[in-house]
Amino acid sequence: MEVNATTNQSQLPPLELVDKCIRSRIRIVMKMAKEFIGTLLCFDDFVNMVLEDVTELEIMPGGKRITKLEQILFNGNNITVLVPGGEGPEV
Repeated sequence: MEVNATTNQSQLPPLELVDKCIRSRIRIVMKMAKEFIGTLLCFDDFVNMVLEDVTELEIMPGGKRITKLEQILFNGNNITVLVPGGEGPEV
Protein backbone atom coordinates (compact mmCIF):
# COMPACT_ATOMS: atom_id res chain seq x y z
CA MET A 1 0.00 0.00 0.00
CA GLU A 2 1.44 3.36 -1.05
CA VAL A 3 1.06 6.52 1.03
CA ASN A 4 0.37 9.78 -0.77
CA ALA A 5 3.04 12.43 -0.02
CA THR A 6 0.61 15.36 -0.06
CA THR A 7 -1.48 15.80 3.05
CA ASN A 8 -5.14 16.65 2.68
CA GLN A 9 -6.59 19.09 5.29
CA SER A 10 -9.08 16.38 6.35
CA GLN A 11 -6.18 14.04 7.18
CA LEU A 12 -4.54 16.41 9.68
CA PRO A 13 -4.86 15.79 13.42
CA PRO A 14 -7.20 18.38 15.00
CA LEU A 15 -4.49 20.38 16.81
CA GLU A 16 -2.39 20.62 13.64
CA LEU A 17 -5.40 21.99 11.78
CA VAL A 18 -5.96 24.60 14.51
CA ASP A 19 -2.24 25.44 14.39
CA LYS A 20 -2.60 26.27 10.69
CA CYS A 21 -5.23 28.87 11.70
CA ILE A 22 -2.84 30.99 13.80
CA ARG A 23 -3.09 34.66 12.70
CA SER A 24 -6.27 33.84 10.72
CA ARG A 25 -9.94 34.55 11.37
CA ILE A 26 -11.81 31.83 13.23
CA ARG A 27 -15.36 31.42 14.49
CA ILE A 28 -15.95 29.82 17.89
CA VAL A 29 -19.35 28.49 18.94
CA MET A 30 -19.66 28.12 22.70
CA LYS A 31 -21.82 25.74 24.76
CA MET A 32 -23.94 28.75 25.74
CA ALA A 33 -25.87 30.77 23.16
CA LYS A 34 -22.75 32.74 22.22
CA GLU A 35 -20.42 32.86 19.24
CA PHE A 36 -17.13 34.68 18.83
CA ILE A 37 -15.35 35.66 15.64
CA GLY A 38 -11.76 36.88 15.80
CA THR A 39 -8.13 36.39 14.87
CA LEU A 40 -6.51 33.39 16.55
CA LEU A 41 -3.31 34.39 18.36
CA CYS A 42 -2.44 31.19 20.20
CA PHE A 43 -3.77 28.00 21.80
CA ASP A 44 -2.55 25.13 23.95
CA ASP A 45 -3.02 21.34 24.06
CA PHE A 46 -6.33 21.82 25.93
CA VAL A 47 -7.61 24.13 23.15
CA ASN A 48 -7.60 27.13 25.47
CA MET A 49 -7.37 30.01 22.99
CA VAL A 50 -6.58 33.70 22.75
CA LEU A 51 -8.34 35.76 20.06
CA GLU A 52 -7.95 39.43 19.14
CA ASP A 53 -10.19 41.85 17.25
CA VAL A 54 -13.22 39.88 18.46
CA THR A 55 -16.92 40.20 17.73
CA GLU A 56 -19.18 38.49 20.29
CA LEU A 57 -22.66 37.44 19.15
CA GLU A 58 -25.16 36.53 21.84
CA ILE A 59 -28.57 35.20 20.81
CA MET A 60 -31.27 36.54 23.12
CA PRO A 61 -35.08 36.18 23.14
CA GLY A 62 -35.48 39.77 21.87
CA GLY A 63 -32.82 39.46 19.16
CA LYS A 64 -29.05 39.34 19.20
CA ARG A 65 -26.51 41.43 21.05
CA ILE A 66 -23.19 42.28 19.40
CA THR A 67 -20.14 43.28 21.44
CA LYS A 68 -16.67 44.22 20.16
CA LEU A 69 -13.65 43.12 22.22
CA GLU A 70 -9.92 43.77 21.78
CA GLN A 71 -8.82 40.39 23.11
CA ILE A 72 -10.32 37.38 24.90
CA LEU A 73 -9.13 34.10 26.45
CA PHE A 74 -11.30 31.00 26.03
CA ASN A 75 -11.41 27.89 28.18
CA GLY A 76 -11.32 24.95 25.76
CA ASN A 77 -13.90 23.05 27.86
CA ASN A 78 -16.61 25.52 26.83
CA ILE A 79 -15.94 25.42 23.08
CA THR A 80 -18.39 23.39 20.98
CA VAL A 81 -17.33 24.14 17.39
CA LEU A 82 -14.37 25.82 15.67
CA VAL A 83 -14.81 27.13 12.14
CA PRO A 84 -11.53 28.16 10.49
CA GLY A 85 -12.05 31.21 8.31
CA GLY A 86 -15.60 31.45 9.59
CA GLU A 87 -17.25 34.84 9.64
CA GLY A 88 -20.51 33.63 11.12
CA PRO A 89 -23.92 35.19 10.66
CA GLU A 90 -24.24 38.75 9.40
CA VAL A 91 -23.57 41.31 12.14
